[in-house]
Amino acid sequence: MYPLKVCFAASEISPFAKIGGLGDYSAGLPRFLSQKGHDVRPFMPFYDTIDTGERHFHAVDFIRDVPVRLADETVLFTLITAQLPNSSLDVYFIDCPRFFHRGNVYTNDRDEYLRFGFFCRAVIESCQRLGWGPDIFHCNDWHTALLPLLYQNEYKWDSLFHRSKSVLTMHNHGYGYQGLFPTHAIWKLGIKDYANLIPREDRESDIVNFLKIGILHADAVVPVSLTYADEIRTPELGHGLDAMLRYKGDAVTGIVNGADYGEWDPRRDPFIPYHYSADNLEWKEENKKYLLNDVGLPYDPDAPVLGVVSRLTEQKGLDLLFECLHEILYHNNVRFIILGGGERHYENFFEAIQYEFPHKAYFYRGYNNRLSHLIQAGSDMLIVPSKYEPCGLTQIYALKYGAVPVVRKTGGLADTVQPHNHGYQNGVGFVFDHFTSVGLSWAINFAIHTFPYKHVWKPLMKRGMEQDFSWDSQGEKYLDLYRRIR
Repeated sequence: MYPLKVCFAASEISPFAKIGGLGDYSAGLPRFLSQKGHDVRPFMPFYDTIDTGERHFHAVDFIRDVPVRLADETVLFTLITAQLPNSSLDVYFIDCPRFFHRGNVYTNDRDEYLRFGFFCRAVIESCQRLGWGPDIFHCNDWHTALLPLLYQNEYKWDSLFHRSKSVLTMHNHGYGYQGLFPTHAIWKLGIKDYANLIPREDRESDIVNFLKIGILHADAVVPVSLTYADEIRTPELGHGLDAMLRYKGDAVTGIVNGADYGEWDPRRDPFIPYHYSADNLEWKEENKKYLLNDVGLPYDPDAPVLGVVSRLTEQKGLDLLFECLHEILYHNNVRFIILGGGERHYENFFEAIQYEFPHKAYFYRGYNNRLSHLIQAGSDMLIVPSKYEPCGLTQIYALKYGAVPVVRKTGGLADTVQPHNHGYQNGVGFVFDHFTSVGLSWAINFAIHTFPYKHVWKPLMKRGMEQDFSWDSQGEKYLDLYRRIR
């Protein structure tokens, strides 16, 4: 098959900007496409938070101070490039101090719609000036969801885009992730005839939904797991998008995210002291000792380590631990280590747990990349009790590191963690169905009481470590999708 030209636009690309899993995804998929010989050009904003000291950034000489006309102002941008690590791929940055020098990737400023609407326009303007017509515009979440509408309606006069198709990947669809703004946001972006381009119910409510606009105009919509694709088409879990997603029919295709095993591989991870594989698990035990010493908890070979690496938000289901964690720690010889930051009441709870169980529990507030790798390598179990989970990468990393996942059956967790069944010697983790503390407590206790039986536990670990969610596996599904809509 001939090489494809893919314009990949995202608000985060790791390591330049990474708030969550989107950053990893936006590095992993373009890297895979490039390795397969395709002409992929990733675009992201040039935030002032990007560390420019470690890499070489170059302005594109003939794309400097390019004017982009909005409704009542003209804003300039310059195109900058830098190489994506572990690849020969150039990332393209839209440099616009007016919008992207705010000290954060995302802000609470009232012009978020202008920031990312401008970014979408600047991506298309860059393609024009590069003389490069993509076969595929691949956009991600609400921040780039206006791209399909823009190139189809505002730039349709340009023959560069006559054969272009668009893909929208949905990494999260909660109300806080849909890009909800007053309808005048579309007018402020200078979009012509906008009243006929947005869903009628949005016009009537005077609210514009950027993610819904993307769903409506994209040629293909990709929720980031198969179960998640089914869930969001139901009124109960659709968050107001279910009707539009059902309307799109077969254009909605769930694909599980790939994992970057170049960074997450216990055989060569630079952040852990002892490398190991499924063939020499004794070195995982040494990482466990190292982790416990690092956080100041006593080592006991009979005490399993329960790890959590998570944003502390309602979506992640940590409310369930409010009702059962105290009892689990009180009645069991275990260690509990949690890494995460977020809403204050969660932080207060885990600080209180650490204070009450100083020899059993440790809480690190915020994110620490080194510690996240150590927790995966040193934990016996990783707890992911999400209320909903589009895909999730933490449990995929846990499988590779032999940290047996304890998860709720939802979204990508359901697709990647098959429940342990000792009678049939299959499954890779412990799974509970209903979003209740009783369900989570049952799953954790099931795991704790299975742990001493090493003839069961070690095969369970090894089955997980043999799972393959690499981009070599998952990326081919995107190539199939691109070719199908072409």
